[in-house]
Amino acid sequence: MLAIVAAVLFLIALIFELAGITLSVVTATVLLTAGLLFLALFLAGVGGGARIGRL
Repeated sequence: MLAIVAAVLFLIALIFELAGITLSVVTATVLLTAGLLFLALFLAGVGGGARIGRL
C-alpha cells in the first residue's frame, strides 16, 4: 500500500513539474520528498499487513 502511495505522489510530482504548477506549499520537490518517505517506509517493511499464523 505504501508503494502505491509513493507511486501516486511521484506521478503528481511529475505532472506538477511538467506543467510548472506550484501551489503555496505543495511543490514538485515536496511531493518527491513525500514519495521517497513512503518508499523508504515500504522498503523498511512498515505497513506490510497482518501475518496470521506466522511467527
